[in-house]
Amino acid sequence: MEELEDGFSEATPIWAIFGDLMSALVGVFVLLLVWALGFQLELAQSLEREVEKRQVEEQRRMALEQALADPLAAGRVTLRDGRIGISGSVLFSLNSDELQPEGRELLRTLVGPLKVYLDQRDQLLMVSGFTDDLPIQHGNNRYSDNWQLSAERALTVTRALIEDGMPPAMVFAAAFGAQQPVVSNQDEKGRSQNRRVEMAPVPRAKNQGNEAQSSDDG
Repeated sequence: MEELEDGFSEATPIWAIFGDLMSALVGVFVLLLVWALGFQLELAQSLEREVEKRQVEEQRRMALEQALADPLAAGRVTLRDGRIGISGSVLFSLNSDELQPEGRELLRTLVGPLKVYLDQRDQLLMVSGFTDDLPIQHGNNRYSDNWQLSAERALTVTRALIEDGMPPAMVFAAAFGAQQPVVSNQDEKGRSQNRRVEMAPVPRAKNQGNEAQSSDDG
């Protein structure tokens, strides 16, 4: 009996250590389980935000298509990734920033639906000018390079929109020159597509709306 008691006494620390080890393993398992649940929750929230973002983008695209239904159906403008594209040949002659009658009339028809769209979403309209990659022809002293030509074209379109009723505070111009072509410049067909003006609704800076409101109040 004494030997059994001694043997039992000697075995007791082993069970205690085993119990501590099991407690530690359970603790680790709980931590892993909590981490896994947290990761799954974060992933689910991320997926939900992405779905909402895509839904907003789809609604934005559909709203633009509805606003521009007539010119889109007539093939006078294109709509790609929320950007309204107008061929440079419709608006301008080659190496010119003077609006052609057809281009001016087209811009006039766009002001109404674009203004409504921008008002409803408190957004601005960015007018961007693009050219092909051919250098400005010799003898043309008006433009030093394609950057200047694209800038003048964007400004011309911006001024025309304002003259036809677009509030000046809702539109601004940008120039990209030969950068960001939509197709290759290897042939005339591609270059003609790259000579274009695009209009894209963009978010208004938060403090910009407050400044505009203060200006109106003043």
